[in-house]
Amino acid sequence: MRRTTVALLAALEALVSALVGYGIALVPLMLLWGMHFQLGLGLDVVFRAAADVWLLGHGVDLTVQLDEVTAARTGVPGAEAAFPITIALLGFALLTLLVARRIGRRAVAAGAPVAGLVAAVAVSAGVGLVATLAARHPAAHASVWQGALLPAAITAAGVLIGLLSSEQLRDRLLDRLPAAVPDEWLELAGRAWRVGVGSAFAVLAVSGLVVAWAIVSSYATITGLHQVLGAGFDGGVAIFVAELALLPNLVLWGASWLLGPGFAIGAGTQVTPAGTLLGPVPGLPIAGALPSDGAPMSALWLLVPVLAAFVGAYLVSRVSGAGTDAPTRSDVARDEPDVDRAADEPADGGWADGGWALGSAPRSGQTPWWHPLAVGLGAGLLAALVLGLGAWWSGGAIGPGRLADAGPNGWAVAGVAALTVAVGAVVGGFTARARTGRRTSPAESTPAEPDTL
Repeated sequence: MRRTTVALLAALEALVSALVGYGIALVPLMLLWGMHFQLGLGLDVVFRAAADVWLLGHGVDLTVQLDEVTAARTGVPGAEAAFPITIALLGFALLTLLVARRIGRRAVAAGAPVAGLVAAVAVSAGVGLVATLAARHPAAHASVWQGALLPAAITAAGVLIGLLSSEQLRDRLLDRLPAAVPDEWLELAGRAWRVGVGSAFAVLAVSGLVVAWAIVSSYATITGLHQVLGAGFDGGVAIFVAELALLPNLVLWGASWLLGPGFAIGAGTQVTPAGTLLGPVPGLPIAGALPSDGAPMSALWLLVPVLAAFVGAYLVSRVSGAGTDAPTRSDVARDEPDVDRAADEPADGGWADGGWALGSAPRSGQTPWWHPLAVGLGAGLLAALVLGLGAWWSGGAIGPGRLADAGPNGWAVAGVAALTVAVGAVVGGFTARARTGRRTSPAESTPAEPDTL
């Protein structure tokens, strides 16, 4: 397929993705405009509000100025002054990311990855800039540079994930690395990536189950709050879409709760496994799923990342020890006999020091002692990066005054994730190394019987 065709298809799909996200925000607002406000508002207000919601869903900061009557009705001190809303409705960002991932996979399959990436990112940046400029109003306006940059950045991340899903493209990128980078380092980096990112997503998966259970077990409370609001059909649809867009945020907040730092919903509040301290919360019915007190044996939740990292490091180390890893760029060279190198190797296979020297080659098939340590530390850093950035992005200001602080502390989440995942990965790596040594040592220690024939 020609590059021009790939670029046009990628641009079209990125445009459709943006329009779908905009439509998801527009439909409930149109219902409110027609049923609640009885067409009393100008239609331009609805279109601007939908654009602001779509931009907010991609992390674009929104500055709001309420009129005196609305500010007084909120009952929040400081609502009469302009205030920012910086919390991202990550459901919209997740939709953009998934569509962009499909764009990347199609582009690499068509043989034009760069063309697909550039076209998709350019269209996303253009749509974000147009939406930001078209929706500007004294009552609510988004940051112009963020509107052009953040939707494009999310699209670029999704396309790159799709591109790197191709083994052929990954092999080509590895071949272009400097020859000074040893294959051993690349293999260790690959192990750390699988363990660290896998552990982070395991924590998110457990968090999703915890959030789902909290919603199901608090169904009566959530239903009661919805009835108290008296939103009607149109308002119920708008509330449902808002809660659905916030669901990824809640999963990330649940992960922070599992790790211990927890999250806040307003200044001076905290929701942690050790205890809950809340004040007035936003009037979304899903707030009824928040725990009213701490969890019993709260420290046991820290076993989730430790066990995930232990299992991941153990399995990755066992598979690598069995020789089933993907071939590296020098595998072909290794297959060729190297007479000089064999002549230079010591008779003890490089294990005169017991295999504890850095870079020694274990004769029993064991990996060097520092490999599990390096993989564990790298996995901890990667898990901290994934969970810390997710926690930071999921929070922000949700209103004026005390509501300017909501969500987890990204640095605290990253620190706990790094520590727990690193400990689990190091222990899992050394456990796999020890089992490999026990499995191979009897065969090597048993002397060969002489041939009596």
